[in-house]
Amino acid sequence: MKRALVIGGEGQVGWEMQRVLHPFMQLVVPSPGELDLAHPRAAGQAVLALAPDVILNCAAYTAVDRAEQEAALAQAINADAVHEMGRAAAALGVPIVHFSTDYVFPGDGRAPYREDDPVGPLSAYGHTKLAGELALAASGAAYWTFRTSWVYAARGRNFVKAIVARAQEAGSLRVVSDQRGSPTWARTLAEVIGGLLVVPLRGGRPLAEAVGATAGVYHLTSRGETSWYEFACFVVDQLAPRLNRPVTVTPIATHEFQTVAVRPAYSVLDTTRLRDTFGVALPHWQDAAHLCLADLPV
Repeated sequence: MKRALVIGGEGQVGWEMQRVLHPFMQLVVPSPGELDLAHPRAAGQAVLALAPDVILNCAAYTAVDRAEQEAALAQAINADAVHEMGRAAAALGVPIVHFSTDYVFPGDGRAPYREDDPVGPLSAYGHTKLAGELALAASGAAYWTFRTSWVYAARGRNFVKAIVARAQEAGSLRVVSDQRGSPTWARTLAEVIGGLLVVPLRGGRPLAEAVGATAGVYHLTSRGETSWYEFACFVVDQLAPRLNRPVTVTPIATHEFQTVAVRPAYSVLDTTRLRDTFGVALPHWQDAAHLCLADLPV
């Protein structure tokens, strides 16, 4: 059985990745202390020592606002460590799967961003994630980088969990209505990527060959687009029978909700390349959110 190294296994994407891959691969899931991306060279050496058959980097520095003050740490985790892991993957001859973000784009468009559209991060977080993409591409490894957006799950820290907590505590919410994107369930990411890895395994094709033949950057999000406000309304409406209290959701403009880092106003991603390359049928964001919310303890 092939061995998959899942980095960031306790996070929302890493947890779902374990759920999907467990029946098909032997999972190696080091703790943050055992493989610390804040120390890039040591992280690369740890990957070499573990010698997996495939590397899935589900970890990242994702504190968008704090990254403005901790840019060096974000750079170490989101870029420098990715480069070292890519070099290790190349040395081992194994593929690496990595996640990036819609925040690499400036958000001034009105049509979904394609993979080859000009980038222009607005925040330190976005800059470090873009640096990670470029570092992995230059590492010599066979790689897939999946840009995604607005990731949520029934576990971990995310928008959905925050909305539910606020609804339960206060019964009223003020949510930004002029930022648009595509909410993406962490399990959708895991199921798509798990399928892409399992198909060559079942066919007896080496993973490095399969990934190398289609290496590059892909956009992977649920279909459709919405605003944070509309997403919050959907969550509240779906959970209304379980919240046991009336909840009011009020739309506000970005300038009314001050944050340290600038967010892109429009960050919908075009997933045509993913569908054309792999024949993947992505769910609509509402369908995926409905399934996730059914699992959410309220």
